[in-house]
Amino acid sequence: MADERVEVVLQVNGREHRLEVSPRWTLSDVLRHQLGLIGTHVGCEQGVCGACTVLLDGEPVRSCLMFAVQAQGQHITTVEGITPENGLSPLQEAFRAHHALQCGYCTPGMLLTAQALLDRDPNPSEETIREALTGNLCRCTGYQFIVDAVLAARGQGRGA
Repeated sequence: MADERVEVVLQVNGREHRLEVSPRWTLSDVLRHQLGLIGTHVGCEQGVCGACTVLLDGEPVRSCLMFAVQAQGQHITTVEGITPENGLSPLQEAFRAHHALQCGYCTPGMLLTAQALLDRDPNPSEETIREALTGNLCRCTGYQFIVDAVLAARGQGRGA
């Protein structure tokens, strides 16, 4: 029974993936170890830090708290999915320009949370940005540069 596998079809970054997974594997583990999308970081494994944040049908979710089989039929976006083929997205460029990362471990989760906010509200207030980012922990930057980057990226869309 420990080796039981089920087929799951995941839509990740616009591509369909048919996989055999254990029903108990988390979405973060499948993204990282089965699909090689290592931009999804795993920190606390309790859903507190936000490092494993991905977008599920456009909404930020903790991939460490979700089984991969639960994501079937939904659209998953990882940090790789918001990165254009050449260069950086406007939000990623704003993070670079405003020094919104230091060690970078929280950055993918921060980017996806901020991208979901900007997709819903292209011109959020500083207060709204701070509130949206409350579920993502960063031990390096102190958040001001991250907020500055999201403010700078307002109204610029995802880019291509």
